[in-house]
Amino acid sequence: MTETRLFLLQRISALVLAPMVILHLVVILYATRAGLSAEAILARTGSTPLWPVFYALFVVAAAVHAPIGLRNILREWTPLSRGVTDWLSLGFGVVLLVLGLRAVWAVSGWAA
Repeated sequence: MTETRLFLLQRISALVLAPMVILHLVVILYATRAGLSAEAILARTGSTPLWPVFYALFVVAAAVHAPIGLRNILREWTPLSRGVTDWLSLGFGVVLLVLGLRAVWAVSGWAA
């Protein structure tokens, strides 16, 4: 993939992530101030498909965004070759995607 496409992909994923991070933080503040237990939170996340879809999109956007940034950092700060940095970053993105979607599946209530 060209540098320009990666640049655009990272910026587009940031546009998706920004409002999602804000909503995620608002939900955390609401849950903690309302004194909701983990059980109550899980019951709410499993009661509607909206939250699992929201968090699945969140995970996908993060799994696109973060590896591109990591790739740039590795290229600037390490003597690793382009091929190595590309593969390490891709591997990191796959791990984020798999673990993130696994977590969404687990808390969605769909796995039960």
